[in-house]
Amino acid sequence: QAFVLAESLVLCCLLSCATTAIRTVVMSIRLRELIRNVRACKTQADERGCIHKECASIRTAFKDENNELRHRNVAKLLFIHMLGYPTHWGQMECLKLIAGSKFLEKRIGYLGLMILLDERQEVLMLVENSLKNDLQSSNQYISGLACCAIGNISSAEICRDLSPEVEKLMVGSNPFVSKKAALCSIRILRKCPELVDTFLERVGTLLGSRNHAVLLTALKLMREMSVVEPTMIEQLRRHTSTLIAALKNLVLSGYAPEHDVHGIVDPFLQVEILRMLRILGKGHSETSDQMNDILAQVATNTESAKNAGNAILYECVLTIMAIEVESGLRVLAINILGRFLINRDNNIRYVALNTLHKVVSQDSQAVQRHRNTIVDCLKDNDSSIRQRALELVYALVNEANVKVLVKELLAYLMACDVEFKDELTQRICHVVEKYATDKEWHVDTIIQTLSVSTSFTSEETVCSMIALITSTPELQAYATHKLYIQLAEKTMQPVLLQLGVWCVGEYGEMLIGGVPANVEAEAPDPVVVVELLANVMRSPVADMVTKEYTLNAMMKLTARFTSSPAALGLIHKQLTAYSGSMNLELQQRSVEYSSLLQLDSIRAGVLERMPAFTKKEREAQGAAATEEPSRAAPESVPVQAAAAPPAAPPASAEVDLLSDLLGGSSAPEPQPTAVAAAAPPAVPPAGMDLLADLLGPSSPAPAPPPAAPAGMDAVTAMMGGPAMSMGAPPAVASGFAPFQAFNKNGLLVMFVCSKDASNPSVTAITATFTNSLPAPIESLNFQVAVPKYMKLQMSPASGTSI
Repeated sequence: QAFVLAESLVLCCLLSCATTAIRTVVMSIRLRELIRNVRACKTQADERGCIHKECASIRTAFKDENNELRHRNVAKLLFIHMLGYPTHWGQMECLKLIAGSKFLEKRIGYLGLMILLDERQEVLMLVENSLKNDLQSSNQYISGLACCAIGNISSAEICRDLSPEVEKLMVGSNPFVSKKAALCSIRILRKCPELVDTFLERVGTLLGSRNHAVLLTALKLMREMSVVEPTMIEQLRRHTSTLIAALKNLVLSGYAPEHDVHGIVDPFLQVEILRMLRILGKGHSETSDQMNDILAQVATNTESAKNAGNAILYECVLTIMAIEVESGLRVLAINILGRFLINRDNNIRYVALNTLHKVVSQDSQAVQRHRNTIVDCLKDNDSSIRQRALELVYALVNEANVKVLVKELLAYLMACDVEFKDELTQRICHVVEKYATDKEWHVDTIIQTLSVSTSFTSEETVCSMIALITSTPELQAYATHKLYIQLAEKTMQPVLLQLGVWCVGEYGEMLIGGVPANVEAEAPDPVVVVELLANVMRSPVADMVTKEYTLNAMMKLTARFTSSPAALGLIHKQLTAYSGSMNLELQQRSVEYSSLLQLDSIRAGVLERMPAFTKKEREAQGAAATEEPSRAAPESVPVQAAAAPPAAPPASAEVDLLSDLLGGSSAPEPQPTAVAAAAPPAVPPAGMDLLADLLGPSSPAPAPPPAAPAGMDAVTAMMGGPAMSMGAPPAVASGFAPFQAFNKNGLLVMFVCSKDASNPSVTAITATFTNSLPAPIESLNFQVAVPKYMKLQMSPASGTSI
């Protein structure tokens, strides 16, 4: 019986263990099954339920400390993290896997560490010791995992602590570990730039390796060193010959199956060497001279039939244009870009156009040789290529080819999309204005361009054309007839309307007097001209500015069409009609012009032609006018409110000022005074109170004390308001009457102000404190604040007790 009982107990234990094992297997499904279950979910709710159920089973497994399936659970946790669900509760399990001894566990652990954590989390400090041990591991794959982790998420502290270990791995004999350590050192330099000197000697060792992967990572490290510390470039230039030899070996070597990409030996390494040579040779003629031969070999021996070759040629072109090389090599580089323009791949053509636009300023003559190919790109179906070609054409325009290129731009303007027309029109107008040598061609091209772009509006174009016409007398008749033809054809272009109306009004006698030899048209009748302007006034497409131009033109024509009473009568009728316009500007102009028509003595002088002006002078005047108000604004504030009043002006000056206030125009403008803008400190003499004369007799009460303008205290008003005058300072009194600054709670503060005789802009203020309380005031602390435009210098008080 005892034996049977013992056997029963053993069977129960085995069954219990089997049941536990079966339950564990059932709870921990494989990653592949989890993915299949998630994909089988039809709704978002089903997916959430599946994920929550699996997360619960993973939590249970983590609590049971099941080490056998921990890596599988962490792998599933990574998949759940990729789906966007919270997985922070499993971060510690990654650290446990990293601390394990098996490579499978470490691989999943490091992967989870790099995905689930970042450098800002304090948990990362717990893994530093494991990282150090794995860097010293004899297994190259474990060392590689540690380097990958450091290179991805290490903090500055970890980089600084583990830098010696990484440095040792860089110069090891294992190329797999060396390339991993070199990439890891890039992260270290970014986090700790002060360690750049420690890796300088290791670069030479890495460049001596024959392994292409090690060379590639060494070049990446050199580029990072030059970015982190630009002064290191000078020390890195000693490796130029090594890089040139490596590049020459790649270009001239035969077929290498382990590095071959479409018939080219390791294009990735060639591109990286060219980039590094560009950094080393920029701004250094001796280093650039060493590169001339190898760059010519790369440019001539590299096949351009495949993208790999095009990538090498593109980097070679960028290197040639960046360093100091011979002109023949630059021409070779631009010719390579010209070959790119005829490539069928739109990406290569776009890159070529973009690069040509960058280098056109360095060698414009070489780029001009490919002008026809560039112009052909304007007809491409790809809008991005058309846009880049357009930018390049603008850069190529000069006085010699302006007519040819503008013709191509006009052809493109007719076929381009509507959203680009306004910008293209503006640029064509700018190019024509800048490079045109034939004035008549200038006018014809602007008219043709504006006729194509019917919605284009630009005040700058109007002003530029007016400046051109007014400054060129021989062009005035031609431009007036050409623009009148556009008006007669009932153009709807706003800029053409304004230019045509302005020229008709300004040069109306040339319009009806005769037709230039190179214009095929007849001289119009004055009545027809006025009726055409009246139609512009009634046109629904004419904006208010154009109608104002037209009213001005009609008024000017009254001095041009003096021999046509019918035309003058029609102009009078139009001005009378718009005297009751709902638009205030049109109404005011019409009324004023009607009044001016009755003043024959001054009308001819007022309606004379505008003087010639150039656009540059106009821009300069506009800039001066913009700057002048900002300078004049502070001067409008009184400079010295407490200054002594000037002597009474003569009676004639008073009468002139009154006539100016009441609307008179013949009196000269009086000279402004500083006291006139502020309240005077004393009652002015008889005849000086102009406002009292206007508004009625003043009361016999004495004048009030001087008051500061609104928003200013007495000190600010006395000092001249917001800013001191920039002109000549007025007469300054030697002192000012004391005034009360503060009186509250028994403390009276009086200010006594005085001016420095040698420097009127300096005001000295003496503050006197008086205590009317029976008890003394202790620990007095007096502080002063002034506006930013003033400077304060404060002396210590005579005491702190009153």
